[in-house]
Amino acid sequence: MPAIEIKNLKKYFGKTKAVDGISLAVEKGEIFGFLGPNGAGKTTTIRCMMDFIRPTGGKIGILGFDAQKDSVELKKNIGYLSSDIYLYDKWTGREHIDFAASLKGKSPRLDSLIKRLDFNPKAKVKTLSTGNKQKLNILLAFMGDPKLLILDEPTRGLDPLLQNEIYAILQDFQKEGKTVFLSSHNLPEVERICGRVGIIRQGKIAAVERIEDVKNKSMHTGHISFDGAFDKKDFLAEGFAITGENANGFFFTIRGPINPFLNILAKYRVKDFEITHANLEDIFLTFYKE
Repeated sequence: MPAIEIKNLKKYFGKTKAVDGISLAVEKGEIFGFLGPNGAGKTTTIRCMMDFIRPTGGKIGILGFDAQKDSVELKKNIGYLSSDIYLYDKWTGREHIDFAASLKGKSPRLDSLIKRLDFNPKAKVKTLSTGNKQKLNILLAFMGDPKLLILDEPTRGLDPLLQNEIYAILQDFQKEGKTVFLSSHNLPEVERICGRVGIIRQGKIAAVERIEDVKNKSMHTGHISFDGAFDKKDFLAEGFAITGENANGFFFTIRGPINPFLNILAKYRVKDFEITHANLEDIFLTFYKE
């Protein structure tokens, strides 16, 4: 049984389809990345998973529980980090930790995490920087002994050294056979620690891919200008997309072999031609735009 199984999830706000029939499964013991541009439906999906809002349709199963019918019991097994910071200014970090422990139990990792994050639990929240508030939020997500972490932008506001420590902490968590669902805008972050990634665009799943498979995709980007007229219809081949135009040519992406494209070009007088092999970020961004 998957750790997370989402089937045909829909969430509408009036006529706005924030999430429009998405389905995906996250296996136990994996770090799964959830990517998409702003407004794509990432946070709405997570809020439905946490039963903060009710879906318009579809089902969500998490750790064998129904996310809506069994939400109280389910939350005992989940560590959650919101993309927003909700803390009490007058409380210290320790008071937040103690309060969370009274609800979910103390984390067996607590002392180690405080040390690894270099966090001072005695300071009041109102004196903390944004980064230190994020550290506290991360500590709170680990309270109890969760089987699953649902994290929305966990490294926001943290410097690169602390980001690296968070990655190591999540990988240690995974080594215990536990699961991480990681929503992020940070493509290098996802590439570094996730085994698979789901990409959401305009409320729909654009792709679910293994990171290694994405890396192995052959994709090129470039620009071409012609010395004379050209017919765009000649370039409407599978795997080829025009991403922008100017007076004498266009920008393009090619997925797969480039020889068919070069054969088409042989028919034309080419004034200027640039082509580069796309990096992982370029490949991800094509999923956002298609």
